[in-house]
Amino acid sequence: MASSVGRRIARWSLVLATTACAADRAAAPVDADPAPSRDASTATTDARVRADAPTEAPRATADARAPDAAAGDARACATLALCDDFEGAAAGGPPDPSRWTVGAPDVTGTGTLAVDDTQHHSGARAVKVVGEGGYSNHIFFTNSAVIAALGPVVWARFYVRLSDALGDGHVTFLAMKDAESGADGGKHLRMGGQAKILMWNRESDDATLPALSPAGIALSEPLPTNQWLCLELMVDGGAGVLRTWVDGVALAGLQVDATPTPDVDEQWLRDAAWHPALTDFGLGWESYAGQAMTLWFDDVALDAARIGCF
Repeated sequence: MASSVGRRIARWSLVLATTACAADRAAAPVDADPAPSRDASTATTDARVRADAPTEAPRATADARAPDAAAGDARACATLALCDDFEGAAAGGPPDPSRWTVGAPDVTGTGTLAVDDTQHHSGARAVKVVGEGGYSNHIFFTNSAVIAALGPVVWARFYVRLSDALGDGHVTFLAMKDAESGADGGKHLRMGGQAKILMWNRESDDATLPALSPAGIALSEPLPTNQWLCLELMVDGGAGVLRTWVDGVALAGLQVDATPTPDVDEQWLRDAAWHPALTDFGLGWESYAGQAMTLWFDDVALDAARIGCF
């Protein structure tokens, strides 16, 4: 009898506890779209956040590596303004000369690039860049026809594979000429690395994104080596907005919006007139502090709308 009473008491305790938990959940407010967080301390260890709309500020989430809700599947190559998987070019030669010009925005030296069949993200070929250290060894392949025709909103997607980790010194592997920046009629908007993280640099005033403070550095991340990474970017020149994704997930420190954020885009927005008009798109290697790098690029695409990773 005592055992039966004890079992009934235990069952009633479980029911009461379950009911209380359900009531707590029902009473808790639900915020389907939380307000953007401007506090750098909310960023996670690798600073990746979801991104839902091009003009929103970055928002931290419980799972910072959750895929971007807007990413979806990659759009078909034939629907894009530019899409090149380099399968039509011969290994050992340049990428398609009707699309790409080989050279550098500054000076060339001993750095080289060629279509290569030892590594590839898709198909059987990619572009291999052997980037040497030092300021006189820049090498890029650049398209100057497509990006200027897209209008103020430019989306890009490319895959990259790095042989080594990004170092402390400043390097660039993407350069886009901005016709609106700089008194001399066109400086570059550059993506690359510094302080061992992925970052942006604006050549016209050397502003970085994020700021290279400890808090800013924590809002980006290093790039893994010897594996293919999908990098996406969006530049809205009319709004002065820039966004960045790695493998479909936004980086909190690599976003520019209308509100200055300490350690992110505060120094960037000191130039209130920044509304870039991009005129070309180049991938390759520049090293300003001596780091050499071998890297590959594949499945490069440009369009006026998001392209996606696959």
